[in-house]
Amino acid sequence: MQTQTLQPQLNTRNDEVFYFFGTTTSLRATAATTGGAFSLIEGHVMPPGFESPYHVHSKEDEAFYVLEGEMAFIVDGKWLVGGAGTYAFGPRNLPHGFKVLGDTPARMLLLATPGGFDGFVNELRQPEPAPPDMGVVMAAAARYGIEILGPLPAFAR
Repeated sequence: MQTQTLQPQLNTRNDEVFYFFGTTTSLRATAATTGGAFSLIEGHVMPPGFESPYHVHSKEDEAFYVLEGEMAFIVDGKWLVGGAGTYAFGPRNLPHGFKVLGDTPARMLLLATPGGFDGFVNELRQPEPAPPDMGVVMAAAARYGIEILGPLPAFAR
């Protein structure tokens, strides 16, 4: 008989919210709760114009699902644009990032496989909104196999 170590998990809107890169964020699933299978992060309120750095993951693929608002995703130099219900994929080893478009905030789910990206998010979490300290970000990114390339390339539809 095999022993089951993973346990059922439930995460609700009432769970802890913190700030990551200055925006409200929740960890919906972590490597610890999924046996290393994936991390699921919710970006609650990303204001118009918010954007991630242009970056490359060496350890995980990222999938993005837009819940509200309009977003642009750049993957390997190609811009992809969509609103609520849009899915975008950022494979490991390809540079990618995202930007909130329009005049309204956006919300999205970010799924990273395998799990582990949640550790990076946890390291950079803050109790109050504040711009990220890029020295701290760069050091944490290096520990998690993420290369920060700089700001996103200019957006073009």
